[in-house]
Amino acid sequence: MMIESVKGFLKSEFGTNLDKATEQEVYYALSKTVMSQIADQWRKTKEAQSTQKQAVYLSAEFLMGRALGNNLMNLKLYKDIEAELSELKFSLNALEEREEDAGLGNGGLGRLAACFLDSAATLDLPLNGYGIRYDYGIFKQYFKDGFQKETADHWLKNGDPWSIRRENEAQIVRFSDGDIKAVPYDTPIVGYDTSTVNTLRLWKAEPLEPFDFELFNDQEYDEAVEKKNRAEDISRVLYPNDSEEKGKILRLKQQYFFVSASLQELVAKFKKTHGKHFDKFPEVYAVQLNDTHPVVAIPELMRILIDEENLSFKRAWEISRKTFAYTNHTILQEALEKWWVGFYKELLPRIYELIEKIDKQFVAELKHAGYEKAQIEAMRIIKDNMIHMAYLAIYGTHATNGVAALHTEILKDQELKEWYALYPQRFQNKTNGITQRRWLKLANRELSDMITELLGNSNWAKELSDLRKLEDYKSDEAVLNRFLAIKKAKKIELAEYIKEVEGIEIDPNSIFDIQIKRLHEYKRQLLNAFQILNLYFDLKENPKLDIVPRTFIFGAKAAPGYFRAKGIIKFINEIARKVNNDPDVNAKLKVVFVSNYRVSYAEKLFPAADLSEQISTAGKEASGTGNMKFMLNGTPTIGTLDGANVEIVEEAGLENNYIFGLKVEEIEAIKESYDPVAVLESNPRLKQIVETLIDGTFDDGGTGMFKDLYDALLEGATWHTADNYFVLQDFDSYVAAQKQVDADYRDRLAWAQKCWMNICGAGKFSSDRTIKEYANDIWHINRIDV
Repeated sequence: MMIESVKGFLKSEFGTNLDKATEQEVYYALSKTVMSQIADQWRKTKEAQSTQKQAVYLSAEFLMGRALGNNLMNLKLYKDIEAELSELKFSLNALEEREEDAGLGNGGLGRLAACFLDSAATLDLPLNGYGIRYDYGIFKQYFKDGFQKETADHWLKNGDPWSIRRENEAQIVRFSDGDIKAVPYDTPIVGYDTSTVNTLRLWKAEPLEPFDFELFNDQEYDEAVEKKNRAEDISRVLYPNDSEEKGKILRLKQQYFFVSASLQELVAKFKKTHGKHFDKFPEVYAVQLNDTHPVVAIPELMRILIDEENLSFKRAWEISRKTFAYTNHTILQEALEKWWVGFYKELLPRIYELIEKIDKQFVAELKHAGYEKAQIEAMRIIKDNMIHMAYLAIYGTHATNGVAALHTEILKDQELKEWYALYPQRFQNKTNGITQRRWLKLANRELSDMITELLGNSNWAKELSDLRKLEDYKSDEAVLNRFLAIKKAKKIELAEYIKEVEGIEIDPNSIFDIQIKRLHEYKRQLLNAFQILNLYFDLKENPKLDIVPRTFIFGAKAAPGYFRAKGIIKFINEIARKVNNDPDVNAKLKVVFVSNYRVSYAEKLFPAADLSEQISTAGKEASGTGNMKFMLNGTPTIGTLDGANVEIVEEAGLENNYIFGLKVEEIEAIKESYDPVAVLESNPRLKQIVETLIDGTFDDGGTGMFKDLYDALLEGATWHTADNYFVLQDFDSYVAAQKQVDADYRDRLAWAQKCWMNICGAGKFSSDRTIKEYANDIWHINRIDV
């Protein structure tokens, strides 16, 4: 049936047939066939949800990854289509590889949003996403002489069969320098084993007029399309470089653009059903602000209600506050978004007026509550000519949540303690989660099939807590050996892919020690690099040293303007060059920095990992979700007691993971007196390692990158103290933990049991559980049977 539809699309779209079609054409035709199959359920879902309260997820990022395999799996058609295609001499896996990742995110924030949408659809909950349809994703990464280089991520170059343009539902977004048309593109979010198909609506920025015909006729060609280009810039690239003023203004335009378009649509839909009874608006829509990027939604909804619907400021404020909730994703003060008031005054003068009024109202409330002047100044939304978006978010919403138990406690006790003291009832914890459908059922089909067999009639793909029942097999040698065989097979698959893509051979019999995440100093890829050098020097001193061969795999992108992060990438690639080309050590050590880390690459890396590196400085990682994906695939964690690591070891057992380093309270106790120079002087090996940054061992091409890393560790900078992330302090503890890994890995069944217990404990970390908590505690939405 579906293959007949594929043939029809091949004929209508490409004028060809199955015998002559390319893989790209078959991929496209199969995707369009799936779209046609779900069209009726998609329409019915929208109709069913239109009469019930809905949740709206506003996010600057949605890191969706590939859609074909995930949708076929959720429709429970994957194996059937795979078999049908095989008979026709096509590989479904090869067709999946033809799909470009929709790289509309930079890391955990965007991937979390994608997992949430999957979970809500699977749970039949009315949650729809709103964001920006970027023409180009974050960027495609490649390495030249070990340096990160960026090129455009043109994910739409072969078209997008998974979205539908809704020209008739376009909105007009008004800036002081001109109006922009926001055109929505809808992508279906297919729930697993259910009839619900939710929607991700992404807005594309376009000019009101495509070009100036008169100027074109006058042969002023550049001027004729200038307005078009400036309009389209808004949705051209995810996170454009904002090191200069033009970049900052563009980012602000992006934030307001998708927020304004989304809220205008919600208000218009509300009015069709409820007229002007706007006090009911929070009973119809619950809007979640995913971090601070969409926080301008608070004054924007008020602008619409006050200026266009003639409500009073007070009434608009109460409606807005009851509608919105805010998720905080960071503990880092420097990452709490702030905007210079001049940008708002220039670009969004009316929005700035409203933020001023909100700030004045807040000050009056604090005075009435007996706060002293100094306390008020510290908490003001506008201070020092900056708008503090996190403060606006907490004041302007009815709920603020952290994303891991430790993260939420740090927010309450340290970073936002004044706010918690003021609004204790507004603070909640919602520990992040991941969708087990993509990250186990699709990415690791062999392990998924084994779990299904062992659990019998369990629907663990929808009830991940059932994994706890696998503890019955924790001492079953046949089960553990079968698990080890699956892990070995996934390692071989990854090794073959790395050989094909990176041109590097790695040994599947070695320990695959993997750190994959955004490149940031607090995530401490540098600490990992130092440990690799420690092993390297050990082997150079004693080539016969008995260690289990180890392959260190990194995957990470550094923001284009983040000089130090790029320096860490270059440093790791220099280590790789030295280690991989040294015959004294390369039989026991290999280092690979995979290029262009993304969702589809991650789906190959997580199942193949032997060790999960989660080594951020304690108290800096809000949650982490990569740690959960490793755990779900049976990989022990080596990490600090940070973010969700705390809950991971609670669920899987401390004895089945490798915890090292300073705890949050220990860092607090020593940070004022901490002397990294003294640490270095007392540790000759560590000093030898750190000195490689400046002694000529490695070459940074004259960029000064390595000297900058050295200075950051020992001298600090204007914006941070020396060794701000305690890399040197935690080094010895990390090395000891890594030695324990080496010792434990040798006992294969005991190691397999550690891996198995991580799988057993992964049930808590389903995004299904997280979404249920949001639905019950914050959004107050109910399941809708479509």
